[in-house]
Amino acid sequence: MAATQAKLSKTGGKPIHCRAAVARKAGEPLVIEEVIVAPPKSCEVRLKIICTSLCHSDVTFWKLKDFPGCFPRILGHEAFGIVESVGENVQDLKEGDSVIPIFLPDCTECIDCTSKKSNNCSKFQFKVSPWMLRDGTSRFTTVDGETLYHFLSVSSFAEYTVVDIANVTKIDPHVPPNRACLFSCGVSTG
Repeated sequence: MAATQAKLSKTGGKPIHCRAAVARKAGEPLVIEEVIVAPPKSCEVRLKIICTSLCHSDVTFWKLKDFPGCFPRILGHEAFGIVESVGENVQDLKEGDSVIPIFLPDCTECIDCTSKKSNNCSKFQFKVSPWMLRDGTSRFTTVDGETLYHFLSVSSFAEYTVVDIANVTKIDPHVPPNRACLFSCGVSTG
């Protein structure tokens, strides 16, 4: 774990070059490409994806020719990762934390997020947007500068991704990653 921590701290605040499975066109095979993942902005964390899985929702959106299908896009939303770096105004997460990204936002403050009867945040309503939650931009580009779209606020088919803190939950690091990643979608959808 110490070696992982040392490696993570060297990349904080800098763009990361990594590989991602990019959906270029509806229904066509994903392409493994080198992409650039920007550092996290305010209220965001960058995650090193340890494990991800394929959900039927990924397949559904991969096939869509019209919006909310949009391309080029990095799909994937069931994942387990390690916080690589944090942006400003992030208080409850730190480098090295084990987390699962969640596609249903949880601000932890609104009446719905504090209720035991709802999991639909009223501050950040769920929407299938190709952009980051707070500023409507992307953290992904190709090495040639082409913008890549996000998927369900997660985009876990990349070695690294940037996620808003409302879309990430800290998890016990002893839970096996290949099981924890299933909670990422399965708990939200029941």
